[in-house]
Amino acid sequence: MGVLMAALDIAILGPSIPAIRETFQLSERQVSWVFSIWVLANLVSVPIMSKMADRFGRKLIYMLDIALFSIGGLVVALAPGFEVLLVGRALQGAAASGIFPVAGAVIGDAFEPEKRGRAFGVLGSVFGVAFIIGPILAGLMLNVGWRWLYVAFTPLGLILLGLCWFILPKDRARGEHPLDVKGLLSLAGILLALSYAISVLDTSNLGASLSEWRVINSLIVIVVLVPIFIKATLRASDPVLRIDLFKNRQVSLALLIAIGAGISEAAFIFFPTIAVLSFQVTLSEASYMLLPLMIAVAIGSPLAGRLLDRYGSKVIVLLSLGLLSVGMLGIASSPDVKVVFYVASICIGLGLAGLLGSALSYILIHEADKQERATSQGAITLFISIGQLLSAAMVGAITASSVVELDGFKNAFTVIVVITFVLIGFAFLLKNHSDEKKTVFRDSP
Repeated sequence: MGVLMAALDIAILGPSIPAIRETFQLSERQVSWVFSIWVLANLVSVPIMSKMADRFGRKLIYMLDIALFSIGGLVVALAPGFEVLLVGRALQGAAASGIFPVAGAVIGDAFEPEKRGRAFGVLGSVFGVAFIIGPILAGLMLNVGWRWLYVAFTPLGLILLGLCWFILPKDRARGEHPLDVKGLLSLAGILLALSYAISVLDTSNLGASLSEWRVINSLIVIVVLVPIFIKATLRASDPVLRIDLFKNRQVSLALLIAIGAGISEAAFIFFPTIAVLSFQVTLSEASYMLLPLMIAVAIGSPLAGRLLDRYGSKVIVLLSLGLLSVGMLGIASSPDVKVVFYVASICIGLGLAGLLGSALSYILIHEADKQERATSQGAITLFISIGQLLSAAMVGAITASSVVELDGFKNAFTVIVVITFVLIGFAFLLKNHSDEKKTVFRDSP
């Protein structure tokens, strides 16, 4: 229910954007910050919230995030001006950064290893459900007013807090080591600079945009903070993100594939625009053409989870990447053929269901220590978010450089096909199911 609430917040944004723009008389550039500020806050807060959950208890931080998310929704609903609305959106983004990873960590605590795949699959299907019902709910409630969409998070949040209090098991806080404050702050600074640099890029004139002081200053901040973060992490007794975790080949491969999954996931945001260009439909009609993709995610996630328990992560990752490649290739080659568009959408939905719904989280939950489950799930969220930011910038840049817009999208999706093929090669290096079962799980559910 917590994941559904946070996912609905993403799903209702698109339909509510025109009404928000009209209320505050915003330009296209200004209104884009309604989403961008959420992404910035989410990306920066992921390692902080994840670490706090592992350190102070998952139940406590999960409830804190739900309360923060509800308050953020109320701030958005009552916002007298655009600046206050952005504060509310930032609160929601920061809260969501804790809801998603902690939900994955709770699965690791509550389910035995051989049943975690199907549990992650059900969790992944929530996103598909949210993106199916979200626009429908938004369409109904927009008749009353867009603010009521965000007011609704308050009673839902109160119900969730009550359920969490009575249902979630109380876990012990781990405070025996000093908090890695320097590591937390330096990592937050790196992620803030990275996400800000990407968000302010002008993809229609990428060369000139890269030379702007905002981008250059962000890159300087990253160069300065990276060695500080590494030094702090190596010295800390309880680091915010253990560097030696990346020495684990299974983890490194999963995080690399997570970037590719984020690139693919963000690319389908452009599907309505592609549909408008290809079939001369309205933007509203184009949004409905995404339903097959969303239904594929909702159905494919629990199916992938069950197969994951039976065949292991390597098979599911390879199958998912294969489906993504086929789907992206269809969009890259013939997006103006309706049958190809729908078949490609379904393949992409099933591919994302396998990767984002269960497989990558499954790998990290087994490779990380029990005490670092939320942190490991946060790492997946973090790398997926980086992929999403890179995808938006890349697709925008390639499309803007093309004379014919539809040809630009074809070229952008061709690049994504190449990226997916490369990731398939890396996926062959993952553990086989027999080796995966030999992994000594550091837990006792």
